Amino acid sequence: MKCLWCTSTNVKPIAATVYWELPDGTRAIEITNTPSISCNECGIVYQEDDIVESIEDQLFLIDTKSLVQKMDYDQLMSQPRILKRNYFKFMD
Repeated sequence: MKCLWCTSTNVKPIAATVYWELPDGTRAIEITNTPSISCNECGIVYQEDDIVESIEDQLFLIDTKSLVQKMDYDQLMSQPRILKRNYFKFMD
């Protein structure tokens, strides 16, 4: 595994806290224990594309009005979905 910013191999998986704006733009929520990568060389902490996509899809598919301000990643991902899938996401 390499850092996306500095290409160092001195990286490790961690659980980080992130802040995410809801799709309707009304507010942001705090998501704890989010799967992330930490680079010991450049100091960056980031989420890989599949994690970003899963959070964005989940927030699009659930009732965000009922979400609390701070929640765990697994708690967010286990929220019941209103839609089965993101119909606005077109595959190449």
